[in-house]
Amino acid sequence: MSNSRAALAKPLDAADGVPGAGTLAPVSPLPLKQPRPGGYRLEPAFYEPARVPAEVLHYAGTPPSLPVGSPGKVGVLQLAFAQNGGRTELVRHYQKSPLQIMHPLYYNTLRPDMAYTYLMSTGGGILQGDRLRTDLSFGPGTSAHVTTQAHTKVYRMEHDYASSVMNIAVEADAYLEYLPDPVVPFIDSRFYQQTAVVLDESATMLLGETVYAGRLARGERHAYAVYASDLEVRRPDGRLIALDRVRLCPGGQASGVSGLGVLADRDVLAMLYVFTPRVPVAVLADRLHAVLAEDFGDTLLFGVSALPGDVGVWLRLVGNDTIAVARANTAAASAVHELLTGVSAPVIRKS
Repeated sequence: MSNSRAALAKPLDAADGVPGAGTLAPVSPLPLKQPRPGGYRLEPAFYEPARVPAEVLHYAGTPPSLPVGSPGKVGVLQLAFAQNGGRTELVRHYQKSPLQIMHPLYYNTLRPDMAYTYLMSTGGGILQGDRLRTDLSFGPGTSAHVTTQAHTKVYRMEHDYASSVMNIAVEADAYLEYLPDPVVPFIDSRFYQQTAVVLDESATMLLGETVYAGRLARGERHAYAVYASDLEVRRPDGRLIALDRVRLCPGGQASGVSGLGVLADRDVLAMLYVFTPRVPVAVLADRLHAVLAEDFGDTLLFGVSALPGDVGVWLRLVGNDTIAVARANTAAASAVHELLTGVSAPVIRKS
């Protein structure tokens, strides 16, 4: 390289065919974009949601300290599971703080092939300007249960908002239970949660979501600024089979979210979606309704509906007793687990 540059810089004479001898000006190197430390995962196009609801985007801004993209503000978790020797195992794993996991566990003696994985955070909760992204992939024939280690706390915010993007791919004949603990939005918090699922027609998925009105023990009740959640479930060819939007914008006043058709003046909202070809939709819906009506009909308000195209069922319930809602969520998921797998669901271990 040095010899070539020296040749280009030599004096020109008449033999070069250029009138007027002289020297070539030095060539400046082309400006190259320097990649961010961490590669593509720290590019905004990767960790920012493709779209943010207007109710949340309204609060966009630049925090005076630790703005979006700063160290510790972008959490990334990417996991892939595959069958290996008759057992579902973690075959790919990338994590960037604050998101992380421990090794999958296999404590279900009735389903020793099923991996139980806990999503964890090194921080105490979600802060303003946080951008979280999780990608979960479940290969053909896998069986897995994914949950969180504890409740997700969304802290008070003065600048900007926080977002969490969850991408899930469930391939042929796979069985997935994704049942995270509740989200607790603190006073003045602004949070957007986006869940996008690609589900094979032969696969089964249970997906849950629960949100509290706030720190109920401290008297906070719908004091958050906005809680928004989007769920989209598609087939591998892009066909949309389920879409659910949640927009809770009390603005500090419970009247904005407590009416009938929203929370009916209750403090806890919970949803369970079940997609499966294993049993008829009517059988699944009747089973869910019977389990909840028997033990929770007097304390919780709930409904069970068939999803369009008979791809599964949808359960939504509201209540004031967080313990009762937790028990109802467990009872519903356990009943579905037993109906679809033929064995009892284990007690999910948590600290």
